Formats: sequence, C-alpha cells, structure tokens
Amino acid sequence: MATNIGIMDSAYFVGRSEILTWINSTLQLSLSKVEEACSGAVHCQLMDAAHPGIVPMHKVNFDAKNEYEMIQNYKVLQDVFNKLKITKHIEVSKLVKGRPLDNLEFMQWMKRYCDSVNAGAHNYNPLERREVCKGGREGGKKSAQSQASTKASSAPKSHSSHPTRRNEVPSANAAASQAAKRPSSSGGPAYDEKITELKLSIDSLEKERDFYFAKLRDIEILCQTPEIERLPVVAAIQKILYDAGNDGTAMAEAQAMISSDRYEDAAGLSPIAEVSDERSASENQKRKNIVNPEFDAAGITTPRQRLSDISNVHCSESPLV
Repeated sequence: MATNIGIMDSAYFVGRSEILTWINSTLQLSLSKVEEACSGAVHCQLMDAAHPGIVPMHKVNFDAKNEYEMIQNYKVLQDVFNKLKITKHIEVSKLVKGRPLDNLEFMQWMKRYCDSVNAGAHNYNPLERREVCKGGREGGKKSAQSQASTKASSAPKSHSSHPTRRNEVPSANAAASQAAKRPSSSGGPAYDEKITELKLSIDSLEKERDFYFAKLRDIEILCQTPEIERLPVVAAIQKILYDAGNDGTAMAEAQAMISSDRYEDAAGLSPIAEVSDERSASENQKRKNIVNPEFDAAGITTPRQRLSDISNVHCSESPLV
C-alpha cells in the first residue's frame, strides 16, 4: 500500500489526460481540468471508492465554492487518512487556491494509492453515493447529461441526407474559414502547458524574492547593532535600504556621506601635520649648522676666524720677532 512515495516515482509522471480519464470513469463525472477537483469532494469520493463506507459522504460538499467550505471537505479527508493510518500530508492551503501543479501532484498520489488498494472499485456506484452529499445530485445530473451528449455526438448518423458534391464543398470551406476566424475557446493542451509554465516561473520568482528579502533583513538587523549603528558607513547603508525611490539619488547621497566623513577626518589631522613639518624643518636647519662650520649669522665669527686671531697674537708675543 503506497502511503508515501518519492517525488521520482513513476506515479508523478502520469499525464493530465490519464488522470482526468480515471476520475471521470471512476466517479462518472465530466471534469475537464484537474484543478476543478480543488474543493476536496472528489478526493473524498475517490477514497470512498477505494474503501467503501469509510467516508461519511453526508459531510462532503460537492457544491463548495468558498475556501472555508473546501477546508471542511479536506477535514473529512484528513479524518479518513487518520483512520487508515495514512501519513500523507495534505497541503490544504495550496490545493484550495486551485493551482494546477499542486492539484495534479496530489491527484497523481491519489491515483497511485487507489490503484494499490483497488478494493470495491468494480461494484461501486458513485451516483448513488453522491446523492447524500450536498450538491451531489446536481453534479450527478450534469455528469449524466454530459455523458448522454457525448454518446449522441459520437454515434453515427443512420439517416443522413445525400447532398450533392457542389453543395458539400462550399459548406465545408465556409465552416473551415469560420473556425479559422473564430478563436478557440477551449485553448487546448498547448495553452494548458503554457499556463503551467507561467505559474511555475511565478513560483520561482516568489522564492527568489523571499530569498533576497531575507538577506536585506539580515543586513538591517546588523546595522541596528549598538556597537556600529552610529558609524557613517552604517548610516549610508541604511540610507540605501530605506530609500523608496528608484532614481539613484540614495546611492549618490550615501557616497557623499562617506566622502564628507573622510574630509572631516583629514581636516582634523591637518594641525598635527603642520607641527610635524615645522619640527622637521628646524631639525634640518640644526643639522646644516653642525655640518657647515663656516656659517655666520648676525655677526657671529666662525671658528676659523678665531683661530687666525689667536695665531696672530702668539706671533706678536714671540721673542724671536
């Protein structure tokens, strides 16, 4: 008995047409789309067909239009799962939205389960069981009328007039031209596939949006940390985060905030730089004075002049002169 099957199981590769044929033949319905069974009533009757008498069909509402009415049907289905100890999770919030992919996957699982059970399927009377349901009689009448109309359209015409070839060809051409001019109302499988692809792309875009929103939320929480919330860089990041426009002015303002902070830091350090330049200039001047002993400033004699004066004095006091 298949209660939990993997996503790569062959059951999830069953096509829509096969699923619809199985539902309509088992329950004598006339569904044209899988998502028409999103109310949960069809699922309940499929379980009743697999396990006759286990589903309280008087609680099932085939005329459910609103979500709260559909949820009641899924509650009945969940109770049946609990009785049968089936651990399959029912994603009610997705199924009631009528999304084709979610309803298709769940119906594929239902088909796999019912095929594995296959109990009482041949002796099951779906119309009789549906009479006790709310809206079940109307659904039974509609299905019977649709089946009768399909049989009448498929039956060959015994009494057919034999028109001439000349009248037959123009009428066929006129019908073909009118069909070409008139757009198809049903859409066909190509339109259904296109709609499914678009809905899948929407789901992927929503996941990508949620991913980047979570990243931005983490950055916002980090910027609110008391140790760094007063830094200019953090203020610039918050400026970009909380900007509601899309003209790029927030980025320019954030860059201006960071540039002004750098200018203020440079201006605060400039007096120290001037003092250091003055000190270095004075030290260079002292070094020049030490290296060049002939330097004379403000009438101060150099050491060479003093030595020459002393030598003259000694020469004058010498006894040899």
